Amino acid sequence: MAFDVARVRGLFPALGDGWVHLDAPAGMQVPEQVATAVSTALRAPVSGPGGIFPASQRAEAIVEAARRAVADLVGAEPAGVVLGPSAAVLLQRLADALGDGWLLGDEVVVSRLDHPANIAPWQRAAQRSGGTVRWAEIDIETCELPAWQYDDLLSTRTKVVALTAASGVVGTRPDLRTITEAARGVGALVVVDASGAAPFVPLDMATMGADVVAVSASAWGGPPVGALVFRDAGMLDRLPSVALEPGARGPERLELGPHAYPLLAGLVASVDYLAELDDVAVGPRRERLLTSLGSVKAYQAGLLANLISELRAQRHVMVIGDAMRRIPALAFTVTGAKASDVVEHLAGRGVCAFSDPGQHGVFAALGVGEVGGAIRVGLAHYTNAVEVDQLVRAVAELG
Repeated sequence: MAFDVARVRGLFPALGDGWVHLDAPAGMQVPEQVATAVSTALRAPVSGPGGIFPASQRAEAIVEAARRAVADLVGAEPAGVVLGPSAAVLLQRLADALGDGWLLGDEVVVSRLDHPANIAPWQRAAQRSGGTVRWAEIDIETCELPAWQYDDLLSTRTKVVALTAASGVVGTRPDLRTITEAARGVGALVVVDASGAAPFVPLDMATMGADVVAVSASAWGGPPVGALVFRDAGMLDRLPSVALEPGARGPERLELGPHAYPLLAGLVASVDYLAELDDVAVGPRRERLLTSLGSVKAYQAGLLANLISELRAQRHVMVIGDAMRRIPALAFTVTGAKASDVVEHLAGRGVCAFSDPGQHGVFAALGVGEVGGAIRVGLAHYTNAVEVDQLVRAVAELG
């Protein structure tokens, strides 16, 4: 494996602004090849699909290429890939479609670890049908999502189990396989939000055991588009259609209105970018993705371990959680300081980070709001050791 972070940094024009971008959980910066793909598609003649002329055929080719790219990313078939403006929008469409058939007393299981995009749609769907929402809780010490609790949460009335492949807030990666096997045992559909994991971990639908996987391209430096991937493409024809075209089949049944073709061209370029992160990766794109993301995982594991070690060495800092399996995202608090004041201090030192008051989601469950909130940072493909050290030194000044 050969992950050359200096080479990767050269792919990002935005890094010339002089800031240390540790704001990856909000979306990575955009590589030059993605921006070029979008602008090139904007300049080319592209029309609606269905025509026999080149502009129409170009539109169809872009959509087909986007489906293949996402399928390669998650280890699925293109026929099961639904494209849309964001993972959040597509998850809402899916919840609306599934919820139409639910009855009073049916149940959904969501987790405190998840992003609201994979919680709120299921809450609304359950509320409309008179169903029940059950919550999987996190371990307040480690921020892990214990798999054993699902034995008590699941029942024959469980329709959907929604969970994350990795938290973009505290970095935790749940034991998906154990949870999905338990869900399958009661006949529940498993919907996994892999948006946080996709930039850092090789994905495989079969290994995860998911029925539906959601991804967001902006998470890895792609354009603002999302996708749902169905393990069983035939399921799409059994769902109520939201399409404007009455005869829509397959993925088109959950796709509303015309596609943003230039953004889909950028999506293809962004998956190609992921496949090229390790410059010794060879073979078909799926194989190159597995190799490259494996290299990213190894590189960032070392970087993250060093960051956590350096922060924990500072007596005024508390790193939140200690999960064994994680992506390079973390949160911490500073004794006697509000999170908003800390991120202002970091910004003054050229470091991008976010504050969270701790009123919602994972941090509310942990009671972080009582200590002034949390500071959130996340490493990106282009983060290097010098930038990690810059963060550590800036935080040390607060001690």
